[in-house]
Amino acid sequence: MNRRQKTILIDFVTVIVITAATVVAMINFKDWVNRSESLRAMEHLSKIVQQYRKEHGSIPPQSYIDSIKETLAGGARLGILQYRGRWIDSESPQDTILAYSKKNYGSSFLENGFVVLRFNGQVEWIEKQKFLSVLTKQQSPAEIQMTPN
Repeated sequence: MNRRQKTILIDFVTVIVITAATVVAMINFKDWVNRSESLRAMEHLSKIVQQYRKEHGSIPPQSYIDSIKETLAGGARLGILQYRGRWIDSESPQDTILAYSKKNYGSSFLENGFVVLRFNGQVEWIEKQKFLSVLTKQQSPAEIQMTPN
């Protein structure tokens, strides 16, 4: 192989490597944006729930959540929202999970998990195994039986 062929081969390999790295970065960036928007939507829901609690003295019913979830900022990225209001009363611990949404990612940099709204209004990201452990401890047998998988 002469020097010109080696240079062309090196340039070709360099372009392929840079292109592959860029594609991987963009896929992970898309997942990061999706996760950020999901958290933003849940924070918006948190504000709405806290305002409802302040005005009515209780958490909103499922029908109220269903009517507003399409209007949440970033709500399209939230996915299927599971609201546990039916199973929570004013005496529930503040760290009780009030609402959650499952998020699965194809990237290797972000773990699958759940965007979670706590009874006290706190919004957080919880990785899948920890979430399932916490939720299982908080659910009653009736809720487990009635909740879709």
